Amino acid sequence: MDPLPYSGDGTLSYVYAVGRPGAALDSAVADLTGLYGDPVRTVVSGGLAAVVSAVPAQDFGEAGLKAQLEDLARLEVVARGHHAVVDALATRTTVLPLRLATVHLDDASTGRVLDASRTGFTELLDRLDGHVEWGVKVYADPEDAVSADPGPAVMPSGGSESPGRAYLQRRRAQRNTRQNAHRAAQEVSARVAEAAASVAADQVAHRPQQGELAAGPGENIANGAYLVHRSRTEGFRTAVEEAARGASGVRVEVTGPWAPYSFASVTGTSVEH
Repeated sequence: MDPLPYSGDGTLSYVYAVGRPGAALDSAVADLTGLYGDPVRTVVSGGLAAVVSAVPAQDFGEAGLKAQLEDLARLEVVARGHHAVVDALATRTTVLPLRLATVHLDDASTGRVLDASRTGFTELLDRLDGHVEWGVKVYADPEDAVSADPGPAVMPSGGSESPGRAYLQRRRAQRNTRQNAHRAAQEVSARVAEAAASVAADQVAHRPQQGELAAGPGENIANGAYLVHRSRTEGFRTAVEEAARGASGVRVEVTGPWAPYSFASVTGTSVEH
């Protein structure tokens, strides 16, 4: 991803994640670049390490940050850059992703935040150690079983039924198919959630995605996140696939592994004064 251009003098410390200092984190940080192409580095204090890079104060001070959050195109670039760094770290070691646009005045301010939040950060790192996040979405997809286009009405042999009645019967059949697909999706969703929970260490139910957020065909009716130990990844995928097998008009999407965004209940301080 191309780095963002600098837009003014002075910098702040942008914080991507928190981890444990040591060889694993140092290796993960090596050669990473941040939002503006500056090297990603660590700020260590009290047995914790924040992963940071420099960002322009003009863009991430209070006024600049508000403008960035209101510019959807700009916000998407920042979000992609943020998650790229977090995901690169998470493939090598356990980290706690911080919320988007967590910035401090300087590295000393970041160190003070680490000290103040040491207990919470440490407990979360212990809990998430060796775990990754998997996403499971269930879609009702009636188009998998029937075309949305009713097409021309077909007259039965002998011509005893009008084209209008044939059309209405076809539409009724399609409506029934949609209802059946939603019913089947609800049943599959319950089975999948039970199977996934039997393997996962924790789970979070997110709001189903709609509109542009919902990828692919069908209606998203369940959107779950699961915390899974790396050693149980194959068992998790197998359990979900078995629970979803053979359902007509239902699509199940499994994504991951990700950094444990849904389970790192960490809030960072926006610009610290």
